Formats: sequence, C-alpha cells, structure tokens
Amino acid sequence: MKLILRSIANEFIKSFSFKKFELYQNFCDKLIAIEAPAAANLITENEEINSWELAKLKLILEKHKIKFSNIYSSNRETVLSGKSLKINSTFLNIKDLKNQSSPGPSYLQDILHKGTVRSGDRISSNGDLFIMGDVNPGAIISANNNVYVWGKLFGIALAGENGNKNASIASLYLNPLQLRICGIVAIGPKDKPNNKYPEVAILEDNKIIIKPYLLNNNL
Repeated sequence: MKLILRSIANEFIKSFSFKKFELYQNFCDKLIAIEAPAAANLITENEEINSWELAKLKLILEKHKIKFSNIYSSNRETVLSGKSLKINSTFLNIKDLKNQSSPGPSYLQDILHKGTVRSGDRISSNGDLFIMGDVNPGAIISANNNVYVWGKLFGIALAGENGNKNASIASLYLNPLQLRICGIVAIGPKDKPNNKYPEVAILEDNKIIIKPYLLNNNL
C-alpha cells in the first residue's frame, strides 16, 4: 500500500508505504514539511478499507492542505468506500496497479487494460488510456490525454481531463452514453456506428464531433 503525493503540476513530491492501513505519528509529522498545494493518491491491492478509515485519512490530509485526489485499488469494497466519500476511486487489476505505484516517470505512463470494463467499474489514466475490450453501459473510463477503445464503447468516456483540447476518444464501435473532452460534454449519437471503420471524437470549435478514424490522420 502506498500514498503518493504530487504537486498540482503533477510533479512527484514524496511517497509513503504502509504494510497495513494505519496512520502513524511519524507519518503525520512528515506531512508538516509538505508545501501546499499538493494532491495525494492512495494505491492499494487487496486490502479492504472502509469509509471510516478513508475519512480519517482524508481529514488528516486536509489539515495539511493536501487534496485526497484518487484511490486505485483491486478491492471493490475499497473503491466503493472511496466513492461514498466522493473521492475519485478506480478499480484496477494488479498489473495496472503496478504502473500506478511507481513515483517516478513511470507513474505518468499510459495504461493498457485488457478485458471488458463492466458496469460500475471506473478506469483512469494520467496519460493515454488503451482498452483492449468492450466498455459496457454504466462503466466510466477517463484519461488526461487520449482514450482508445479497441472494442465497443457503450459507457461514458472522458478525455483531456488535464485541459488538453487536442485529446480524442476513438473506438472500433463508438456508441457511448456520454463523451467529455476537456470539459465539453456530448450525448452519444442516436445512430449506430458504421461497422466498416473505427471512429474518433474530437473537439472542433468547442463542440465534440465524430469522424472516421483513419491511420494516416494526424488528429
């Protein structure tokens, strides 16, 4: 289990490791030296953490002017506990968690998820997000940069979460419930996608438009 602190500019500050979800006095002492503003991401594998424990951590962070930004966990109960506190909480498998847990440059690497993203699941990436499978209705996927779904996209997809207006959302079968790029929201198209080619959603004149996704396009 690891707590990673980053600046608002997403630069690494410090990480803390725990064998169990316990808050020690020396941990709190170390927070005093952190220069605000900062954001914290909690990364944990199989441990179930209840909402009371997460609320306690959130309160300690807020006292030191640190925002509790994200929870990445392979335990669904931990993810649900985080969501109940309105913390951005993402369910990831063990392999994807290892990509998130590195505090150095690899922390900013893209995420590749293989398999179906089911209803209630949420997957996010600090870079690009690649989904090799379908995204079911009720699932939410998001990325600071681009989203690529090599399958059917029926859920909600968010791109450009860091303000990147050049971000895009591409899929082999683009039929989402909702799209959002750099804060601009669009409801999914009423017409079914053309199965002959993948499609991509981009921003154009502050509106989301959908185009054929061609490999020789520079979008």
